[in-house]
Amino acid sequence: MKKEIENRDDVILLVDTFYDKVKPDPVIGYFFSKVVAVHWEKHLPVMYNFWENIIFHTGGYTGNPMRIHIGLHQQSGMKKEHFDRWIQLFNETVDELFEGEKAEQAKQRALSIATVMQINIAQVPRQENIY
Repeated sequence: MKKEIENRDDVILLVDTFYDKVKPDPVIGYFFSKVVAVHWEKHLPVMYNFWENIIFHTGGYTGNPMRIHIGLHQQSGMKKEHFDRWIQLFNETVDELFEGEKAEQAKQRALSIATVMQINIAQVPRQENIY
């Protein structure tokens, strides 16, 4: 039986497992290796804070993910299929590891975030994907 998302350690497991899928992914992995050379030792703690705040309302994240993703979009057009794949991998990861109210809430929030980003990014001029 899977467990509920209960604490920061669970968030870390979720984020680490998710990005282990994202990095080699043929649809979205290149954003993290070719579009931007992500410094994982810096990026992952930011994502732990982001998702811990999303799930538990800790107030531990103060960044601006919309600005960052608009910049990514301007470098290499982010399309619906990129967001769809991100959601698919995120939901798959949550479902493999967890169950319960917080797990469902995390998936719903991820969908909401992706939807808002797609709406906002659609208003920014895109460059053709060169990868």
